[in-house]
Amino acid sequence: MAAQGLTLVIGATGNVGRQVVHQLVEGGHPVRAFVRNPAAAGLPAEAEIAQGDLTDPATLEAALEGVDSVFLVWPYLTLEDAPAVVDTISADGRKVVYLSSAGIRDDRAEQDDPINRFHIGIEQMIDKSGAPWTFLRCGSFMATLLEWSEQIREGVVREAFPDAARVLIHESDIAAIAVRALTEDGHAGRKYLLTGPEALSQVEQVRIIGEAIGRPVRFEEVTQEELREAMLSEGWADGDIDGLFAAYAQMGQVEQPVHSTVEEITGVPARSLFRWAQDHAADFR
Repeated sequence: MAAQGLTLVIGATGNVGRQVVHQLVEGGHPVRAFVRNPAAAGLPAEAEIAQGDLTDPATLEAALEGVDSVFLVWPYLTLEDAPAVVDTISADGRKVVYLSSAGIRDDRAEQDDPINRFHIGIEQMIDKSGAPWTFLRCGSFMATLLEWSEQIREGVVREAFPDAARVLIHESDIAAIAVRALTEDGHAGRKYLLTGPEALSQVEQVRIIGEAIGRPVRFEEVTQEELREAMLSEGWADGDIDGLFAAYAQMGQVEQPVHSTVEEITGVPARSLFRWAQDHAADFR
């Protein structure tokens, strides 16, 4: 039996959270969006808006009034405030659906890279809270390719690791699973591995985007040293860069798994990168 209680969406203006809000509204489910700036949120009029910040417990507590389920995207690179937030949102038996990472290895005490160490830290906090939970362990988001927008407009994407393959997933497919976990029974305690339909190298990703938007785009390889310098200038730490580079190197050597979870739960195959690029064509023009 589907639950019809109020859902709070944390991270409601992000790529996935925004889709969760829209799909909850489209399904007729009551939803409240937790946002810092209501004026700039751009969310459906049917969605209730709660202004606040995760670092301000009072605003979070007010936003949780009457809420039965919470969709959580952790927006920070530190876990400093996470214990207090998890304790607050998981109180009173609320269901928690957390956007996590498919790279987590449950058979390892220590994760290989900083992103997975971060996500498993949040998962462990939620599990210890005693709240009913569902973890959406997602592969790489197609939305990360929006970082190439300017380069695609110029017709050339310059990156290292041309053979690095990822099984990218459309944010709408992630949201579709989230909405079911938030509004239906039978998803508690599940760790859903979510991916798109196929593994694609970075060269293939660039080609497909070009085909979808109807303009030629080519891939130009740069050295890892050049990429490192660019990332350092953006504020990345050397250790985090090392971890990311190791992950990308592995992506070019090890076949990336494809999971059919999206189709199994929704009855519809996961959307392709071509479809995603068409959906976001305006971002690349």
